[in-house]
Amino acid sequence: MASEEQQPGRPPRSGDPVFDLHAGGKMETRPTVSLTGPDDLSLAYTPGVARVCEAIAADPSLSQHYTWVPNTVAIVTDGTAVLGLGDIGPAAAMPVMEGKAVLFKQFGGVDAVPLCLDTTDTEEIIETVVRLAPSFGGINLEDISAPRCFEIEQRLKERLDIPVFHDDQHGTAVVALAALQNALRLTGRDPGTTRVVISGAGAAGVAVARILLEAGIKDLAVTDRKGVLSSARPDLTPVKRALAVDTADHYGRSGSLADVLVGADVYIGVSGGTVPEEHVAAMAPDAIIFGLANPIPEVHPDVARRHARVVATGRSDFPNQINNVLAFPGIFRGAFDVHATAITEGMKLAAADALARLVGDDLTEDYVIPSPFDPRVGPAVATAVADAARRGGVARR
Repeated sequence: MASEEQQPGRPPRSGDPVFDLHAGGKMETRPTVSLTGPDDLSLAYTPGVARVCEAIAADPSLSQHYTWVPNTVAIVTDGTAVLGLGDIGPAAAMPVMEGKAVLFKQFGGVDAVPLCLDTTDTEEIIETVVRLAPSFGGINLEDISAPRCFEIEQRLKERLDIPVFHDDQHGTAVVALAALQNALRLTGRDPGTTRVVISGAGAAGVAVARILLEAGIKDLAVTDRKGVLSSARPDLTPVKRALAVDTADHYGRSGSLADVLVGADVYIGVSGGTVPEEHVAAMAPDAIIFGLANPIPEVHPDVARRHARVVATGRSDFPNQINNVLAFPGIFRGAFDVHATAITEGMKLAAADALARLVGDDLTEDYVIPSPFDPRVGPAVATAVADAARRGGVARR
């Protein structure tokens, strides 16, 4: 048998395990039917396939039964906000999008196609996705920089009758909320009286803030590089201004990150940078710290543990990893199972609740969120999301 290096489409090994794993890409397409002779070919392709095409032309809803569309998501990026690498362009973004597709399949049984678009124009991205939408059951927006990502998602949701989900926003928000619910339970706090500070007002920061408000957090301050989002500031974008009205304005919070960390119960970092230890030390007793920047958290776990009872990061080499893979495969699985027309706030909250409940009585400081490899995760999230879709009136079956 030929060696892997000799197989078509596979470049020779380099000796570097990271590059060798990516050699030739991390995914491929495979048929789900066998083609062993002329009879199989006549059914899968011409002439048999024409009958299916005619049936779908007469009743487009049949595409939900006789094609792969209802189980397939498009992963769409323009490469402007990839991981912590920033604007690296569509070609360099492809390894991440391939990885996302693999995670969809592994953890949700969802087929996914990575689409890296060679444009950063908002209108062009929207029009391109709208024209591609008949080939997919859902759209997962990925690594598109703020503030364009907010408009792109909202306008696509308005124009399409399939789920549209910006994972950098909502995947992070769902998992962060699940972990926070358990951290509050562990420390005996009530959401309505808990003081929360979020550093970072980009895609993830805005979405985390919004879902926390939906979940009952009231005293919430969000900061960017210039300090707390307050409507008194003249430099805010419309998205930040709306968030300021719904957060810090209610409690008169203002000033710098250091100012609002004094006495705060919870810190959630989605911004990068480093928070000085003296500012962390000013938080309330039994504090909760989620430093989610990768690969270097805003507060290193060793520092955080000196001042906080519960610590979480986005990394896999520390306890309590806030990993989007806990959310997006199950969310789309649940949405697809009921042919949902959208992913609603209720569906996201249901996903967070399902994740939090999986921890159950095993809750400890080092276990506030389940592992991505816990086999219960995907099914639990999918079931909760499907039920919420039915309650919310967006399920078609």
